[in-house]
Amino acid sequence: MNFILFDDQSRNNLLPLTYLRPVADIRFGIMTIREKWEHYLQAKTSTLTESYLSARYPLEKGDQNILVNGSVCPTPGLVKEIRKLKPKQALGNDETIVALNILSDELLESGEMDIEGIEEVPTGESFLKINDLWDIFAMNGEALSMDYRLITGRRKSQEVRDTNRVIGTDVFLEKGARVECAVLNASSGPIYIGKDAEVMEGAVIRGPFALCDHAVVKMAAKIYGPTTFGPYCKVGGEINNSVIFGYSNKAHDGFLGHSVIGEWCNLGADTNASNLKNSYDTVKLWNYPQQTFIDTGRQFCGLIMGDHSKCGINTMFNSGTVVGISSNIFGSGFQRNFIPSFTWGGTSGFKTYFADKAIQVAERVYARRDRALTEIEKDILNSVFDLTHENRKI
Repeated sequence: MNFILFDDQSRNNLLPLTYLRPVADIRFGIMTIREKWEHYLQAKTSTLTESYLSARYPLEKGDQNILVNGSVCPTPGLVKEIRKLKPKQALGNDETIVALNILSDELLESGEMDIEGIEEVPTGESFLKINDLWDIFAMNGEALSMDYRLITGRRKSQEVRDTNRVIGTDVFLEKGARVECAVLNASSGPIYIGKDAEVMEGAVIRGPFALCDHAVVKMAAKIYGPTTFGPYCKVGGEINNSVIFGYSNKAHDGFLGHSVIGEWCNLGADTNASNLKNSYDTVKLWNYPQQTFIDTGRQFCGLIMGDHSKCGINTMFNSGTVVGISSNIFGSGFQRNFIPSFTWGGTSGFKTYFADKAIQVAERVYARRDRALTEIEKDILNSVFDLTHENRKI
């Protein structure tokens, strides 16, 4: 079978985090959703997504194709049901199509599907699905615990050195992980330290928590779960119930709570993001499809920041702030609650941060991690610059 992960209608609700990636490549728990599916299916997947992303995430068709919803997290039961699907059958429930089995000629080159005559097969499984931005941090604890059991299984952890104080038993260190003079409290959830990751002296971590490969928690950091730091992140200060996808830095003091940060971001020293309104009212968050703020129904909601965005020292974000991609924010006082992509400025006003300048900065940032920004990635950034033109008028 040929497995393809597709974006459903949640993709637009998850902007700006899905401007540069399909929904399946969102980190949720320890792994991305794609990594979870490939682990369960024991197969590589391709992607059905927006046309401007297709050069980086190409669609590969087979004679028989299983299309899987990239916003749904797999379970053993779901995988069994998906493998039983016959051609022209769709697995799902009243709210969500989980998977479809379709032939090659029913999957058009445009990415559209001919689903006429599809038979619906109900699933008896419950599963995690991300529909909105706040789902990523709100359900991260459950996703992280599931990933922890999946990844660690019957494997043996690297020894935790006796310089550390460990509470609870669900602490797992991958090969090359370094942890010294830290407090690891796994009484409220597992703690996972990835390959060649490091927890420096004086850090205090309460699970559920994941530090992915090559990431660093700096000295005296205070981390409350459920929290995930993706590969190559550098993190310090105080953080609560947040997800940082990867390659991003919040290396200094300052508070971040109930937040999601994309890749290649940098939060300057003493950046603080409020996650609770003084009125204790529920937080509203900018929604791209509706082009307005919508009620999250949550009292706690902090900062959503798209890839390649950065803020200067002492930046202050209000509860429920959404920052697009490739924006540069600085200045005293609280920033506005919605900052469009490719903008430069702060409380004194914004101007357009043109794509060629943003790409130059991205190239420098990549080089610091021994990476090179590809022509495909540059084309995608240029496409998003054009797509977000109207937002910069707001």
